[in-house]
Amino acid sequence: MAPDPPRSGIKTERLAMLTLAYPWLLLLLPLPWIVHRMVPPRIERRPAVRVPFFATLVALTGAAPQGGTAVARRGIWRTAVLILCWCLSVGALARPQWIEPPLHRDQPARDLLLLVDLSGSMETRDFTDASGVAVDRLTAVKQVLDDFLSRRDGDRVGVVVFGNAPFTLVPFTADLGLCRRLVQEMQVGMAGPRTVFGDAIGLGITLFERSTVPAKTIIALTDGNDTASRVPPAEAARVAKDKAITIHTIAIGDPTAVGEDALDEKALRDVADATGGGFFRALDRTQLAEVYQRLDAIETRKVDTVSVRPRTDLFWVPLAALTILSMAAQTLGLLPRLRRGSPSGRADGHSAATPGVRP
Repeated sequence: MAPDPPRSGIKTERLAMLTLAYPWLLLLLPLPWIVHRMVPPRIERRPAVRVPFFATLVALTGAAPQGGTAVARRGIWRTAVLILCWCLSVGALARPQWIEPPLHRDQPARDLLLLVDLSGSMETRDFTDASGVAVDRLTAVKQVLDDFLSRRDGDRVGVVVFGNAPFTLVPFTADLGLCRRLVQEMQVGMAGPRTVFGDAIGLGITLFERSTVPAKTIIALTDGNDTASRVPPAEAARVAKDKAITIHTIAIGDPTAVGEDALDEKALRDVADATGGGFFRALDRTQLAEVYQRLDAIETRKVDTVSVRPRTDLFWVPLAALTILSMAAQTLGLLPRLRRGSPSGRADGHSAATPGVRP
């Protein structure tokens, strides 16, 4: 039976492997041999024989003393030990490392900021929940936002509420559970009864200043017109465009309302158009849910996959082997001297000696 053809798009995992952090240090391995061949041997002058009667010895033998050279030779096993110790030292300097298989971690590639209007008109009971019971606008917004946030896994989400002034309810976080809990605790009027939409956009731009992700999005929800902002919404939108921030605006409530509760749909549309976002109208909970479903499709989940390969340093292994080898070589080198210096033979000879007997 013919084998299956290879499938494209499958990422093969690299296995664990042993590597060197500084492999170029292995070029030092022949250094002792080069020094041995290129550098002349060290010369040490010293007498070969030391006797107090050297002059008498020369006179009796008639031999004339002459200078000579003795070349010290190292045994094969000592040379082998030195070579092995040098190799272990260079191996430790090269820093061997054990590299584990790669670990993949997803990190957010989008920062999503929600601007929620908490002015007094948000307590108007002209929405219905999923069971058909009449609820205020903020309750319907909480229900829809909770469902929306449950699908934003992989994004960092922040929440800004505004009334008389904008306030950061949730700074950017990947903890969507915390974000959803704090959204459920929002109350009408907790930021004041008025609407400062332009200042809320300005605060959102400030929160994005420390963001390093490529995608930055604001979803703004309001049911009134801007009445007290120090920065007009159109001007704030131009600044957001310069910062590569996309703003989607959602108008909720009655478009025929007048006075403080009137909707300035033109301003919301201009803000969205200036930043490349979309303008949406939600007159009831069903339309609001549809708006967030459309936004969920437009602002798709963005995640960067980061691969990390853990490294474990193993330089201690050649160092430990070097220590054990050098200590063992020194111990073996001392054994012959200890045997030659043993007093056992002399003690036995002394006990066997007997005084002579005169005939």
